[in-house]
Amino acid sequence: MKTKTVRYEVDLANLPPLTSAQQAEIKALAEMPDNAIDTSDIPPLTDAFWKSAVRNPFYKPLKTSTTVRVDADVLAWLKAQGKGYQTRINAILRDAMIRSLHHEN
Repeated sequence: MKTKTVRYEVDLANLPPLTSAQQAEIKALAEMPDNAIDTSDIPPLTDAFWKSAVRNPFYKPLKTSTTVRVDADVLAWLKAQGKGYQTRINAILRDAMIRSLHHEN
């Protein structure tokens, strides 16, 4: 059995205007209080769910160039491990940040 795939592209810069019915629906949703929203079909987020959660594979934190004064022996140790010492510095700092954040909570 052959299936026919139809593909089309949407130009997000030139979307068609919303109909008056669509505008009315959006307005009604925006004005609806949070407690009026039916969330009964949303499953609870358990600890097991969060333990198996993975970070968005497309997440890429913004990098900032900076100057940091580091002890010479620490820098030598990082560089001695091979290429990518700046990435290792970032990983060490990120680990310390995450541990600190978990300790605060």
